[in-house]
Amino acid sequence: MNLFKDDLIAVAQSPLHHWLNQLPAQLQHWNQARQHGELRKWLKCVEQLPALPAEEVSLGDTVTVRATKVEEGQQNRIRGLLQQLTPWRKGPFELHGVNIDTEWRSDYKWQRVAPHIGDLSGQQVLDVGCGSGYHLWRMLESGAEQVWGVDPGQLFMAQFLAIRHFMPTALQARAHWFPLGVEDLPELQAFDTVFSMGVLYHRRSPIDFLTQLKAQLSKDGRLVLETLVVEGDVDTVLVPGQTYAKMRNVWFIPSTLALLHWLERCGFKQAKVVDESVTEVTEQRATDWMTGQSLSDFLDPNDASKTIEGYPAPRRAVIIAQA
Repeated sequence: MNLFKDDLIAVAQSPLHHWLNQLPAQLQHWNQARQHGELRKWLKCVEQLPALPAEEVSLGDTVTVRATKVEEGQQNRIRGLLQQLTPWRKGPFELHGVNIDTEWRSDYKWQRVAPHIGDLSGQQVLDVGCGSGYHLWRMLESGAEQVWGVDPGQLFMAQFLAIRHFMPTALQARAHWFPLGVEDLPELQAFDTVFSMGVLYHRRSPIDFLTQLKAQLSKDGRLVLETLVVEGDVDTVLVPGQTYAKMRNVWFIPSTLALLHWLERCGFKQAKVVDESVTEVTEQRATDWMTGQSLSDFLDPNDASKTIEGYPAPRRAVIIAQA
């Protein structure tokens, strides 16, 4: 529980204070439950990161923290500890001269989303399936008062804590991460904006998932949904076989028209598609910080418009809807 002490205090001091009816018990259960075998090692890496002043901070395309003077030994220590937290999926980051070139250029996704969300000033913002938290920092850049990430991935949690470790205290106090899934959240009805990016197609029941997202929004809140889609009419939904682009946990990929229909059925209003594009291999690729297979390995080598299984290659859309 000490791991989340400051985050629980932040909950108590926020419009989300009613979450405390359930959250501490959930975190206690998580702490006692079976955890990833590497979690202790990952958290030890975070604890061993050197304390350096955050004299230059940028929450731009590359989330960056720098000190005026960093000794070579400190930089090597940072690099060595952070490399023990591989694979790094979402980023990029630069921490005191150490460049974390992540598998995904998550800034590309943010560039497609940001023009359509406007100013987040004063908002309580939730990111469901936030991964290492890259987009949480971009949401703070856009003015959010507090950002809250939930994701069950324990390596992601360690990566987020590593990034937050280097941030100035004022930013640390505004960014929070809990090892939960959306199904673990009560109907908080408290967030001004809820983001869910790259999660819907991993859910066995997409309608339940959309309903759970809606339950987190305040009366006038909005959903920012980014997900895989296929071309087609309102009745088009791809249900892959065992894998899609070598991913085993892909269940439903709708057309944008079908997805808009789903959102309407779930009670959302004014849903609109604000961006749709094919994912390029420059956006998702193997790097020194993620050395496994990536998008180029998932596509048909003779026809990049198809996955290795013969399905349409990844196409992603951004949809904004009102609660």
